[in-house]
Amino acid sequence: MTGKNTNDTHHLPQEYRSALLVIYIFIMLGGILNVVLMSCMLQSQKHLSFTNVSVINLITVHSLFLLTVPFRIFYYVSDKWTLGIHFCKIVSVMIHAHMYLAFIFYIFLLIVRYMENFSKRPMLNFHRVLHATIASTTVWLVIFSTIFPPTMLKYGLSANDTTQCFHFGEALEQNGVKNLNYVICTVVLLVWSVLVCFQIYFLLYVRKTHGTFERQEFWVQMKNAVFLLIMLLCFVPYQIFRIYYISYNKNPELQYKNEIFLALTAFSCFDMIIFASRDIYKYLSSRGCTCCL
Repeated sequence: MTGKNTNDTHHLPQEYRSALLVIYIFIMLGGILNVVLMSCMLQSQKHLSFTNVSVINLITVHSLFLLTVPFRIFYYVSDKWTLGIHFCKIVSVMIHAHMYLAFIFYIFLLIVRYMENFSKRPMLNFHRVLHATIASTTVWLVIFSTIFPPTMLKYGLSANDTTQCFHFGEALEQNGVKNLNYVICTVVLLVWSVLVCFQIYFLLYVRKTHGTFERQEFWVQMKNAVFLLIMLLCFVPYQIFRIYYISYNKNPELQYKNEIFLALTAFSCFDMIIFASRDIYKYLSSRGCTCCL
């Protein structure tokens, strides 16, 4: 039952709605381009390497999230949600699932690339599609089983206006939800920090081993650092701000800013365009972009 909203803090101010609208339109257009280009490039890949499987998973993650973006855009245009609180929760949880799944597959990509670059072993491959499917499904199940149940059960319990969406800050007043958020934010920041330390070590290792930064090995490591940069720009600011937001979530202004920081995490949809820009250019030049038309 839809009641009259008595809490004006659930209505985003116009400047925040406009900012979110521009961000999500840009993300949707760039994200679609990213998915199409990388899907085209993967068609030419013959090996089912660990890297390729991770890229396939990233494309799937981005695609599923992008399916929910039009609903966000429509909501910020109309400032009215008409699809029910349960679908609101599903759309809301997808941006969080997108962020954490992308983060996990970035970690996998970095670890595998480190192993390939600094060991004598050949490129890691899945010898059967079934093995790749089982490994990927396991990661997806862990993330969704962690995110969906708390969101569906704990968030939105006190909502008295179903025409407003993505306002679940009241759930953070529950100690269990608050502590879980603290743990998740801390783990993400720690993992990213550890990866940065490893990347610095590998760069220094290349410098010490080859005596120069001009060799191919150095630029390979710089390419690996692209993922760390994407995580720094897209995920780290949100996690840092969220720790502060969790502590003072009753402040309406912080709730609005939290939506902006959360939206910025979706710029990771541009990851492969940034990471493989040179390869994409060569591929499109050789193919005339015929498969992408």
